[in-house]
Amino acid sequence: MTREIFGRNAEKAFFKQILDSGKAELIAVYGRRRIGKTFLVREYFADKFDFYCTGSLLDNKKTQLARFCQQLSSHSGQYTPQVESWDAAFSLLKNHLATIKDRPAIVFIDEFPWLDTPRSKFLSAFEIFWNSWGCMQDNLKFIVCGSATTWMTNKLLGNKGGLHNRVTQRIHLGPFSLYETEQFFKSRKFAFTRQQILDAYMCLGGTPFYLEKLDNHLSVPQNIDTLFFSKNAKLADEYNFLFQSLFNDSIAYKRVIELLASKACGITRAEIVESLKITDNGVLTEILKNLESCDFIRSYTAFGKHAKETMFQMVDLFSLFYLRYVKGYRGRDEHRWSNMIDSGSKNAWSGYAFEQVCLQHINQIKQKLGISGISSDVCSWRHKGDKSKGEKGAQIDLLIDRRDGVINLCEMKYANAPFLISSNYMETVKARRELFRQVTKTRKALYLTFATTCGLAPNEQRNDVQSEITLDDLFVE
Repeated sequence: MTREIFGRNAEKAFFKQILDSGKAELIAVYGRRRIGKTFLVREYFADKFDFYCTGSLLDNKKTQLARFCQQLSSHSGQYTPQVESWDAAFSLLKNHLATIKDRPAIVFIDEFPWLDTPRSKFLSAFEIFWNSWGCMQDNLKFIVCGSATTWMTNKLLGNKGGLHNRVTQRIHLGPFSLYETEQFFKSRKFAFTRQQILDAYMCLGGTPFYLEKLDNHLSVPQNIDTLFFSKNAKLADEYNFLFQSLFNDSIAYKRVIELLASKACGITRAEIVESLKITDNGVLTEILKNLESCDFIRSYTAFGKHAKETMFQMVDLFSLFYLRYVKGYRGRDEHRWSNMIDSGSKNAWSGYAFEQVCLQHINQIKQKLGISGISSDVCSWRHKGDKSKGEKGAQIDLLIDRRDGVINLCEMKYANAPFLISSNYMETVKARRELFRQVTKTRKALYLTFATTCGLAPNEQRNDVQSEITLDDLFVE
């Protein structure tokens, strides 16, 4: 019995398009571990594959080939002899698939990179199989999936040899949105409010594997305690496992991640090089590219800056929470998160995490502002100021630069009640707006925009706000 796939509407529509394309398709589904790639493919196709197998990280070539042949026997209904090479294995697969006529032949190889063991010649065998036969079979839909992002991006998607541009379709699977997370919780009989869903999301992100571990009998703080701080906590070692399973040189990746986690607005490549005392070369380029393709970081150009001044910012909520509160914690408080409900540290972290949630829901923000169809750039702005002149620095974490002559300057505020804009705070916001106008010399209209969890409390200062976004607006599809 299949389980319902929540959200993923774009991906499901994509699969339907591929099935109806009338030509051979080589589809790469990639993204970080735990994100639900295998679940999506298997549930969409209801496990009705003409061939399916999965690679294993720790198995050698002989074991992988034996499993491949066993699966081929199962799907073909005929005895498949054991073979000693991937050329022979793909030849047997070709013979099986050639018997399928007048309908799509669907193949799914999961954890594709793990079949490429040292000296196995797996990739060259697959290249010959696809180029000499597979790409000419109009009914063949060959889906490969992998969490080893370095391999997927470099050896398959970025292949410079015989597989160059052979992938016909690619699906990058990212985290659940708040809308998808809410649907997920409803299906599992959670009674969380939207604010509580947000609280869980700010700790775990939209990763289905982590969300599945929540108990619908417990509150959000109790769940977080159970997953991270209790004895034998299920996610206490997840951070290290995640990076080790994704990247070959996990230590180098974690150094970059942990530096970015300490820089709220992000830093430039030059600042990364300087801070870590590393060489500015292709290795760093690959690390940054792979981290971004796995949704750990984002790159953006600050307002008024050039591409060479690209900023890199940590956006993965799970890692941000882990590095802030779990890594290195030596305390014995199994109820640590529950006991921090009113702490200053948690309040500060909640504000920052909510900003990251807003950045991940830009499309929903644009929809609420009514500008989905208007060309716009989403970026931030920072001004260091000139201390010698007594000039203070300033930054705006989110601004939407619109082609219709408006820039939305966004303030993002997490609160458990309607946010009250004090007169002093409004003066600060207005001063920042005028400094932005002065420094950038923009002639566009500058709209003060507030994104809050519970809306704005009514007072005189609220009248100075042109646009308002609430938590409910982030929950739309």
